[in-house]
Amino acid sequence: MSLDTRGIVNYLLLPVSGIFYLLSRFRKFIYKVKLFTIYDFNVDVIVVGNITVGGSGKTPIVITLAKHFRQQGKRVGVVSRGYGGSHQQGSLSVNQNTEAQLSGDEPLLIAIQAQVPVMVNTDRAQAVKDLVIEHNVDLVISDDGLQHYAMGRQVEIVVVDGKRRFGNGFFLPAGPLRESESRLKTVDFIINNGAEHVGEITSTLKALMFVNVATNEEQPLEFFNQKTCHAVAGIGYPQRFFDTLIQLGVEVETHAFADHYTFTQTDLAFDDDYPILMTAKDCVKCIEFATDQMWYLHVEAELSDDFLTELTNKL
Repeated sequence: MSLDTRGIVNYLLLPVSGIFYLLSRFRKFIYKVKLFTIYDFNVDVIVVGNITVGGSGKTPIVITLAKHFRQQGKRVGVVSRGYGGSHQQGSLSVNQNTEAQLSGDEPLLIAIQAQVPVMVNTDRAQAVKDLVIEHNVDLVISDDGLQHYAMGRQVEIVVVDGKRRFGNGFFLPAGPLRESESRLKTVDFIINNGAEHVGEITSTLKALMFVNVATNEEQPLEFFNQKTCHAVAGIGYPQRFFDTLIQLGVEVETHAFADHYTFTQTDLAFDDDYPILMTAKDCVKCIEFATDQMWYLHVEAELSDDFLTELTNKL
């Protein structure tokens, strides 16, 4: 079932979506009237989230923000749910040596690329508390968590997929919406990932180089131009990655997997010697069995200096 179209299954699920909508509104209300506790912290918290399910490109933006504030002298930490990881109880402190199967792919990627401490816990407020205690951070960025109202925050950023935006406009499970589009009126910033839209800050993913997963060898973007390669992606919107490779002149044989898919060596055992290209998020799950046939595309989210200045002034 596609969450970007309005087919018969989507319409049949609308009654369930109605229940989801009412429950989400009620949950937000009870936090608003303080029937449930909202935990405030002695450090600033920035939430980078979305109002839809599926990949909107939050993690590269979190990494860019973490790097920016670290360069400004801030002691930055990141909290995450750790979706796809096996860790269940309490907080898990993630560093570059943590196994992706334990932490989930996104927390490990953030720890590696942003070089900041990452704390995984389904309880976001507890993750913030433990991050402050264990790592003495003075700024916390939450990767997702817009709907985790128990976690106090100074700044809310919503990331919108520039191509898919809000899909078919229905609430879960008939569509991708977690909250109504009116929620956008209450947040501090809306970042549009990959397109321009009035009132939204444009962010683009800039491809920088290919990196060998096994050897860390770096090659320029034109290295695979006019070469046949396997394109592997287990992300929320695989086509975005495939399109990027095509724009770089790569002749791709595409292999789309579910978001947060846990790869095994067998998944990447193709009957040829074509290079295997993947995202950085996927490659962290393949390090243990990586061969020099495997490469990932290193990208960075570009954000304007004006936005970064305005964001800093909000803190």
